[in-house]
Amino acid sequence: MEQQLDYAAVRAAADRIAGGVRPVAVVPAAEGVWYALEHLQHTGSFKARGALNFLTAHHRAGTLPAVGVTIASGGNAGLACAWAARARSVPATVFLPESAPRVKVERLRGYGAEVRLVGDRYAEALAACREFAAASGALSSHAYDHPLIAAGAGTLLDEIRAALPGLDTVVVAVGGGGLFAGIATAAREHGVRVVAAEPENCRALNAALAAGRPVDVAVDSVAADSLGATRVSADALAAARQAGVESVLVADTAIAAARRTLWEEHRIVVEAAAGTALAALDAAPRRPGERVAVVLCGANTDPRDLVAPVA
Repeated sequence: MEQQLDYAAVRAAADRIAGGVRPVAVVPAAEGVWYALEHLQHTGSFKARGALNFLTAHHRAGTLPAVGVTIASGGNAGLACAWAARARSVPATVFLPESAPRVKVERLRGYGAEVRLVGDRYAEALAACREFAAASGALSSHAYDHPLIAAGAGTLLDEIRAALPGLDTVVVAVGGGGLFAGIATAAREHGVRVVAAEPENCRALNAALAAGRPVDVAVDSVAADSLGATRVSADALAAARQAGVESVLVADTAIAAARRTLWEEHRIVVEAAAGTALAALDAAPRRPGERVAVVLCGANTDPRDLVAPVA
């Protein structure tokens, strides 16, 4: 079982998850621009790809224990982990802060996960998750910082290329960097340019590029619920240093406007991370005739704030 992120790992991931995830739909949006509708994926985000690849690889290698898998995450990664564990018929134990929204707790339980609420902050839930893994022998998963997770996410790029021949550029939002690292790894194989989009005040990858190493950053953005990693993965930084990658920062106002545009013009409901990718289109110069795919990465959001109140 490979433990490094390269194109061979992405292709192996595609074989493992074939038939288990929904192939991405790619639709035209404007001249030269297409949307990759990954928000329609199982569990409502791309995270399903990495989670299924991670658990399937361990299952085939005989390293998936009967006690199952554990993760600290109340967001998309936790939902994907619980869903993938159910697909592999093993238990999932998900640690969340006590402040986690009730709707997420109930959805996790709907996937069959055991939910444990610990402390007021994510760090406390993470510490408890690690203690549980050490004591129980459960397999510890991660939201983004693992080669199998990133490789699973990277399978999206080849699906986009198959649906959109002649793809020149893909725009993807970056949080901790799992999706970006996987997509950039596959894109490099095919000479596809990657635009890495981040909020101005939620810029783990951009800051790592400036510092020359992963560094802790402050998190303060409308997209912080899904892009709010305080530190980017080493694999993401390595991918960003390759030719053909551009780091772009966008303002929260542009993110909110892009998200609303998707709703008002296309009736597409997505979370702010997807809005971040679309907002980056205006900040990244495009060549004449360029074919660009914007990844709409997740839909786990409250749609009520998309509709203006009736006067």
